[in-house]
Amino acid sequence: MDDALWLRNYPPGMPAEVNLQAFDSLVEVLQQSCARFGPLPAFSGLGGSLSYTELEQASRGFAAYLQQTLGLHKGQRVALMLPNLLQYPVALFGVLRAGLVVVNVNPLYTAAELAHQLRDSGAAAVLVLENYAHTLQQVLADDPTLNPAVITTEAGDMLPLVKEVLTNAAVKYLRKLVPPWRIEHAVEFNATLRAGHSLTLEEVPLTHTDLAFLQYTGGTTGVAKGAMLTHGNMVANLLQLSAWIAHELHEGEEVFVCPLPLYHVYALSSALVFMTIGAHTVLISNPRDMHAFIHELKAHPFTAIIGVNTLYRALLDAPAFVDVDTRHLKLASAGGMAVQRAVAERWKRATGVPLIESYGLTETSPGAISNPLDIADWTGTIGMPLPSTQACIVDADDQPVPLGEVGEITLRGPQVMAGYWRRPDETAAAFTADGWLRTGDMGAMDARGHFSITDRKKDMIIVSGFKVFPNQIEEVVLQHPGVAEVGAIGVADERSGEAVKIIVVRKDPALTEQALVEHCRRYLTGYKVPKVVEFRKEPLPKTALGKILRRVLRQAPERALA
Repeated sequence: MDDALWLRNYPPGMPAEVNLQAFDSLVEVLQQSCARFGPLPAFSGLGGSLSYTELEQASRGFAAYLQQTLGLHKGQRVALMLPNLLQYPVALFGVLRAGLVVVNVNPLYTAAELAHQLRDSGAAAVLVLENYAHTLQQVLADDPTLNPAVITTEAGDMLPLVKEVLTNAAVKYLRKLVPPWRIEHAVEFNATLRAGHSLTLEEVPLTHTDLAFLQYTGGTTGVAKGAMLTHGNMVANLLQLSAWIAHELHEGEEVFVCPLPLYHVYALSSALVFMTIGAHTVLISNPRDMHAFIHELKAHPFTAIIGVNTLYRALLDAPAFVDVDTRHLKLASAGGMAVQRAVAERWKRATGVPLIESYGLTETSPGAISNPLDIADWTGTIGMPLPSTQACIVDADDQPVPLGEVGEITLRGPQVMAGYWRRPDETAAAFTADGWLRTGDMGAMDARGHFSITDRKKDMIIVSGFKVFPNQIEEVVLQHPGVAEVGAIGVADERSGEAVKIIVVRKDPALTEQALVEHCRRYLTGYKVPKVVEFRKEPLPKTALGKILRRVLRQAPERALA
């Protein structure tokens, strides 16, 4: 890494490498944190909380139940189909302590998506929130070959008794959020904890090579595949991220707000980092409920928060956010999608703290590149590779391109996945011949070793031989005050091969196609100006993190071009 330009511009005291041997596994991370910070709050949500000691005890009970009652053994997979509830960290560490592998499942999956993930992973057990049990019931009824042990939980199951009863009754009967379901032999989560309390947990030796997660990712196309993230991958990324932010944070004093779902690796790795310093993690179960979200922000003197561009924008657009006390805020991290300049500048004005944009992939556990914490304002880049991480920009032949030129970003480091679960061909295609991970993202590196992203390789639009990147188009369109959301895609065109199409949700109902195109002409070269404008009333399709799904937009019927 001697030729790594970024090392010359690292913040003072930042190591080029981290000590990968600091922890043997994520289980050791849990054990050390619980031993050091026992009585401090570890997680809270929906009005309840768990101390580090309570987390250790509950996860031990769940692990013992999985081993002794269900008879699961090292390496078997357990699916967790939960939003951000206290049950999640208990189940997560219970699965890992039993020597098993976590398969994170988006609770909003359709039956077809869930069936694929259960079949592909070979999950031996599933923990599901009752709100989504009807989907699991349909999957099990449609495919009798799937026969996992089923554990169900209600939203309030880990709250104090009175609050548990009231919360579960409100969810089921008042808000009617639990469709009817019936799964024979399903066991209640709290019953597993009670049973596990009297059972013996057999400690399972774990090393860096043992599998910790099957983290499913579909990229922009194709069937979802499981990225194999080992304990070594996750420990490495925890240490890398910890080194990056350590000088700003203090043990036992931080309050971390986590509005992104823990089943997504960005939120998961962030929570693990904050656990190592004894932070109190505030789980937001539904960030779309802005009233409840802001209530939580007002209730806690939070020092750190993570989010994606759309979430920060939604907060800033909420009138009640002006009453949130951000005086204690030290770190606001943004990842998962590109941060738009307008959002970053608004956030800095509102809070006094810059948005620290970072970059990573499911396949990199996920952190790989980040802006340093000492930036004053939005940089327009994703920053520099984290310690023990290498990055290179390559052309179509996997050869490095000259400084400043656009190519595909490739990565190498201890956080890079072991491969895709039972997909050797996909694994081989994901890496170059000399072992660099192909990210599928197009970008460039400047003379300081800072990287910028232009767009996804598969999303790039070619107009008369010129490359057009949707991110740039979307950022310009969003600068118009009449636009709420936009997605840019390429459509077939007889004259130019492809043309730019934008799909827009209006903030101003009077906004016209002509006004929007004229706005774009002021900021974009001719061939980048949208040729087709489609207005929609409904929100655009998004991932669980709020990233617009261009793949879905491309699947919609295209308007013919004259």
